[in-house]
Amino acid sequence: MSFYLPIILKLGIGLIALIVQINIFGKGNLAPSNALDQVQNYVLGGIIGGTIYTATITVFQFIIVLVIWTLWVMILKFLKEHNHLAKKIIDGTPKVVIDRGQIDVDAVVMAGQSASDLMFKLREQEVYDVSKVKRAVIEQNGQLTVIEYGDQNPKYPIIYDGQANFDVLDAIDQDEDWLENQVIAEGYAGINDIFVGEYIQGKIRLTPYNQSDQKK
Repeated sequence: MSFYLPIILKLGIGLIALIVQINIFGKGNLAPSNALDQVQNYVLGGIIGGTIYTATITVFQFIIVLVIWTLWVMILKFLKEHNHLAKKIIDGTPKVVIDRGQIDVDAVVMAGQSASDLMFKLREQEVYDVSKVKRAVIEQNGQLTVIEYGDQNPKYPIIYDGQANFDVLDAIDQDEDWLENQVIAEGYAGINDIFVGEYIQGKIRLTPYNQSDQKK
């Protein structure tokens, strides 16, 4: 029994650690959509699986490793949510593969896609003519976001986590100064105050971090 007791304890602690991390960092980790979520799951699984049957690693050491890993993930998530450069480094950047009806072959190849992959993703969104695509972006999770000519509602936010989405700004032929002025005109201090901003029918719809500031 003494042989199995550490294994049982490690397994229980590992299960609790998984539940805690999923609840702290969001249910998205169950179906990872970016590099950090994937690495987090891989490493956490490796820590738990690799130490359960290793007698030389004590339960206390196992707990310390889990705590250290959780802290690292929390730090990285905080950085990417509050710094645009950190987000690019950690999650990578979306790649524009079609711009104003022209396919950027180099960007498609760099995104690890083939012509067949690209056309299949376009067909999935019922797009059969590349010349009608104003902008198409391969996201960090491999999905393709398409904005067609005449589409007034981009399918992804113009502001997220207090940061401007430059792909949307390029798609609607505007810049960050224009967006900043739009946000200020709505009564907010700046883009950093906005949790998410949508661009719908040529208008900005904003959701601030402080819900009490949100306009009715």
